[in-house]
Amino acid sequence: MIYTVTLNPAMDYHVTLDHLQLGEINRATADQKSPGGKGINVSRVLRRLGHQSTALGFIGGFTGNYIRASIEEEAIKTDFIEVEGDTRINVKIKADQESEINGVSPAIFDKHVKALEKQLSQLKEGDTVVLAGSTPPTLPASIYAKWTVMLKEHGVSVYVDTSGEALREVISSKPTFLKPNHHELSEIAGVEIETIEQAIPHIKQLVGDEIDYVLVTFAGDGAVLATKEQLLYANAPKGTVRNSVGAGDSTVAGFISALAQDKSVEEAFKTAIATGSATAFSVGFADKEAIDLLKNEILVQPIKERGK
Repeated sequence: MIYTVTLNPAMDYHVTLDHLQLGEINRATADQKSPGGKGINVSRVLRRLGHQSTALGFIGGFTGNYIRASIEEEAIKTDFIEVEGDTRINVKIKADQESEINGVSPAIFDKHVKALEKQLSQLKEGDTVVLAGSTPPTLPASIYAKWTVMLKEHGVSVYVDTSGEALREVISSKPTFLKPNHHELSEIAGVEIETIEQAIPHIKQLVGDEIDYVLVTFAGDGAVLATKEQLLYANAPKGTVRNSVGAGDSTVAGFISALAQDKSVEEAFKTAIATGSATAFSVGFADKEAIDLLKNEILVQPIKERGK
């Protein structure tokens, strides 16, 4: 069974207008609400790829109720822990420039953490957990690292997609899968990384730290996947970016989906890049047809064949 964990979800409020004038009354030309949060996004994309998952995490108030109802309408299972405050609202403004206003997260107390840890402790060998997104201010950045150790002791595969201190902390816990972009890899390495050549030694180091899969994205320059046996490159397919929200989460979902179908590592890598790209080229999350079309444009090959 696949589980996704979103500690800091949001109700995303998307507002479109021709021009944003600060200090003035602005009238939107369109608006839309959607459930937000990286783990939730992974669950939504997995569903589009034909895989069921259970969404875990913390929600509260009327915004939390909206998130649960919206996800369950997509036939996704949920088992959230209720907190006292309201789940935050993030305002995403699309005008002549794109802007975001992220709301304040509700307080997460020890009783809530223990309730979620009880859920995680009941998972068993062969299950998959995705720990994705930021950690709320009231929780330590080391919480993903703590849970990774606990889950791996139960034989659970742990996929992590986070950033900042939480990303640096989790490395020593040896998650199954890590997906930094090249900016986040720079944070880990402590040096500026702009090219694939610069990234390779640091990617190899992460695999040397006993992380099974390390997938690093380089936007339009493609991506690298490293395992103990292979170092692979995949090109980025051509298209117009229409939606940057959820592309990374879609990449994770694509990889999990392919491995769940016993596909090869190369095929999982190709599916991951196609899924992330298809979402980037769509208004919302990509559908399976768009993903399958893009897979035809992606070539996966060993790095050495590129002269790297």
